[in-house]
Amino acid sequence: MTDPSAEKKKRPEPTLELLATLYTLEQLEAATHDMPQIALAGRSNVGKSSLINALARRKKLAKVSSEPGKTRSVNLFEVKPDGFCLTDLPGYGYARRGHEERRNWAALIQKYLEETRSLRALALLIDCRIPTQESDRVMADFAKAHHLPVIAVLTKADKCTLRERSAQQKTWERILGGAKPVVVSSVTRLGIDELWERLRAAGAPEESAPSSESDESSVN
Repeated sequence: MTDPSAEKKKRPEPTLELLATLYTLEQLEAATHDMPQIALAGRSNVGKSSLINALARRKKLAKVSSEPGKTRSVNLFEVKPDGFCLTDLPGYGYARRGHEERRNWAALIQKYLEETRSLRALALLIDCRIPTQESDRVMADFAKAHHLPVIAVLTKADKCTLRERSAQQKTWERILGGAKPVVVSSVTRLGIDELWERLRAAGAPEESAPSSESDESSVN
């Protein structure tokens, strides 16, 4: 019998490669990437770009900015050798962006989440340092309404105490109905290996994609 732990050790480390950058609904409609996808979503300044770089073990794959809301596109990153995509969605909840711009981003995000047939899961990035935000709850509810598994990721754990991390984990376990969040730090690499395990399990090409039937829910 094959030792599962030995098989796990043989798996090559994953790498990320940028496949496409999409700015409009028209570009999104024209995209033909049919490989399994996992969306990365979170509030502006949640540390999404830093996390992508930590996952990739590269410093500049995703541009990190001190200005919240800098990502204005949907960016597709292929995970090699696993054969699925991590999709970096624009950050939400940044009030200083104009209403029209925020509305356009919301439409782009909603269309992607509702109509991407190969979407397997939503990795919801949550700032470990701050109280639960309504916009994060809305995103989690939207995903659940569309039968999309949620992987909660508590970011910036190096800036929180162990007690604060534990409290946030328990809060989001309750919100998600028992699914335990992954606690990560892009600075110390805490939880990065565990997160990769969750992502690779969710994005495995042989698994069946979840239903993407739409209803009246909205990310607006």
